[in-house]
Amino acid sequence: MTYVVTEACIKCKYMDCVEVCPVDCFYEGENMLVIHPDECIDCGVCEPECPAEAIVPDSESDAARWVEINRQYAASWPNITRKGEPPPDADEWKGVPNKFEEHFSPNPGKR
Repeated sequence: MTYVVTEACIKCKYMDCVEVCPVDCFYEGENMLVIHPDECIDCGVCEPECPAEAIVPDSESDAARWVEINRQYAASWPNITRKGEPPPDADEWKGVPNKFEEHFSPNPGKR
């Protein structure tokens, strides 16, 4: 089992999860984070840290899609080990539907 980041992270990208991850398995895109499913040790400490509730176990009914998306982008985005600043309008994006289809960026994060 692994944890994955879902579309709730898009344009929120709070990064509280990064600070608690003991294996540094988060990768940063331009407007969201992903978890490398082969590096995640299933400890679950990241899930309650996410203000957007964007992190779910892969056993959730709709998580299969996100496992593949997380795997794909973890392979090309830079690893992130420290919390950065979330976007200034992050709170405005919490709970917005259809963010993947309408707002997802495949570009890597810039640190």
